[in-house]
Amino acid sequence: METQTKTESDRMKKGMKIQKITPFLWFDRQAEEAVNFYITAFRNSEIKTTTRYSSDGARASGMPENSVMTMAFQIEGKDFVAINGGPVFQINPTISFFVNCESVLEIDRLWKKLSVDGMVMMELDNYPFAEKYGWIQDKFGVSWQLILPEREQKIIPCFMFTGDQHKKAEEAIHFYTSIFKDSEIIQLERYGKEVGPEGAVVHCKFTLNGQEFIAMDSHENMGMNFNPAISMVVNCETQEEIDYYWEKLSEGGFEGAQQCGWLQDKFGVSWQIVPNVLGELLSKGGNVMQTMLQMKKLDIKMLQDAVNQ
Repeated sequence: METQTKTESDRMKKGMKIQKITPFLWFDRQAEEAVNFYITAFRNSEIKTTTRYSSDGARASGMPENSVMTMAFQIEGKDFVAINGGPVFQINPTISFFVNCESVLEIDRLWKKLSVDGMVMMELDNYPFAEKYGWIQDKFGVSWQLILPEREQKIIPCFMFTGDQHKKAEEAIHFYTSIFKDSEIIQLERYGKEVGPEGAVVHCKFTLNGQEFIAMDSHENMGMNFNPAISMVVNCETQEEIDYYWEKLSEGGFEGAQQCGWLQDKFGVSWQIVPNVLGELLSKGGNVMQTMLQMKKLDIKMLQDAVNQ
């Protein structure tokens, strides 16, 4: 395998910035149950905020008025958001989450909790690439890759390129790192002639805006694709930021998926480009929800104006 590596000390010099990219999990009606499951499974975890469906949101989604819409939560210092969105999308293993464990005791404890009513994808065991590793899909469909030894960032999103995107991992990595500031490829390993599709990515660690991510081409074409069930929220301070990320990430993507700040890039990965003030504006009522539902790219001024409509 061919390997390119940045040292740990190189990255430590830059430090970690405030989380800009937040994983967003789409559930049918199990968001509250799933979030409670995760904050009891992981330590240093909490529910941060909960929003509920307004009358407008309920009509648009078919969900009951005043039922839980979204829950922002944190596990092991990483922000996530979960939504009750109905049976529109189904989570699959093309996006999973590495959990870097500090001890055998921790990895065994997490495996036991996350495997309840779940499905084992790779048994928890010793492997050539890890002292201990296991891949589990929990009872809500979310995939976790537990591994020893520990790394600086506890939980790392992982993109697996398969289906129509098989063998496109390296292209996607260069695409993403060209868009986000403070981004770099830390380590890149490719398959050789002996194993797997030659030249495809076995494992790549990279950063976007100082946050660590992993990408890989699946060993074989597994016949599944990225979908909006797991998306990445890009939190923006200004309209200029929204315009920039929307233009860059939507290039070559599927225009039919563009709605309410959502887009699907040319690799099928879903992103939400949203202003940091969106939650505050939605909580003020007015005509904000109806205005947002009519948008593709979000416009902060139009949303602000809708508060008083």
